Amino acid sequence: MTATGGATVGRASGGPWMAARAATLLRVMIGLWIFSGFFVLIEPAPYELLFLAVLGLAIFAGFRVYPGTLPLLGMFVCFVPFALIAVFQVRYNDLDTTLIYTLVTVFLLLTSYFAANFVAQSPLRNVRLIGSAYIAAAVVSAAVGSLAYLGVIPGEELLLRFGRAKAFFKDPNVFGPFLVLPAMILLQRLLLGRERLPLRNAVLFLVLFTGIFLSFSRGAWGHFAASAAMVFVLCFFLEASGRDKVRMLLIAMAGLMAMSLALVALLSVEDVAALFADRFALTQSYDSGETGRFGRIGYAFDLALTHPLGLGPLEFGYLRISEQPHNTYVNVLHAYGWGGGMVYMVLVVWTLAKGAKALLRASPSRVLLIPVYGTFVPMILLSAIIDTDHWRHWFLVTGLVWGIVAAYDRRDAGAEGGLP
Repeated sequence: MTATGGATVGRASGGPWMAARAATLLRVMIGLWIFSGFFVLIEPAPYELLFLAVLGLAIFAGFRVYPGTLPLLGMFVCFVPFALIAVFQVRYNDLDTTLIYTLVTVFLLLTSYFAANFVAQSPLRNVRLIGSAYIAAAVVSAAVGSLAYLGVIPGEELLLRFGRAKAFFKDPNVFGPFLVLPAMILLQRLLLGRERLPLRNAVLFLVLFTGIFLSFSRGAWGHFAASAAMVFVLCFFLEASGRDKVRMLLIAMAGLMAMSLALVALLSVEDVAALFADRFALTQSYDSGETGRFGRIGYAFDLALTHPLGLGPLEFGYLRISEQPHNTYVNVLHAYGWGGGMVYMVLVVWTLAKGAKALLRASPSRVLLIPVYGTFVPMILLSAIIDTDHWRHWFLVTGLVWGIVAAYDRRDAGAEGGLP
């Protein structure tokens, strides 16, 4: 039996009882899979390994795919051959290393397609599951990173980098943005006031805000600020009643005061204040000049124009400038060739347009889309100055947009006013 507009992939043997048990276990495994996203010190990460178990169980349980997500599958199919051709263009890198890099990308695209179909089955219920697991992972990550930075727990060599909090990520510039979507979900709960335990949500939001600040990632700071502004504006004009709007303005003022007090407390620590002053500068020494962050983007783009099949993953660092270009849209042309790079950019533009079009229509699912889309837009802007093509949460957020929109006109039981 399939849902309207869906097609079942696989079927549990042993009848409805086995299918029901498999479906229950699948939800548990998906929660564990999303929760594992805070640990990415190695590749393949536990996130990838758990997804294999989730995928196998989903097929056994009779997982449904939906017509609204088929463009994602089409882009996945188009991307793979171009990406594999680019692997064999490498001249300096080990072939095994570049092949693993590409396979991780392919794998992450598959996670995006899976997440889209899982959400499309039951948007409210399944976004809540993913959101709860993600919030738990983010709070653990932010707490560990913040406590390590403040010297409360040991592990400076593992949990910090360049004197900045990173928790169980390789880089603070990934750790900080990872915390943004769960922070936006909590922010929306506080703004619309439709969830119980507002004090708990406020405390968790401040924990995530502290983690983002102590990452000392300018990109994460900008991402957080832009996403928070988008979520506030979208909630204010699209979802809030007249009474909600008054409360939202009061909450915004109280929240800004609370975050200002938290900043004052953090900046009272001498080392924090010194690093903040350094990081708050608009440009760093490595940003300017021909070999700086912005200078090497131009050089990288010139190289991309002369290599239609790509340079191959990670090759740029062996050429005239050893640092990576730190621009995802140039990097994908290098790593996956013109074909793979264009598919990636089509994915970005299509997701952007799909989410924007959906937000213009009233739907019980619009409230689910707001924090996700409010995270997605600044994230793709951030991709112009940071390499994001292996961010697990990038592909998750993209899949969530597609999944919510795929079932945008279908009403879940109890979906009215429901928040993720």
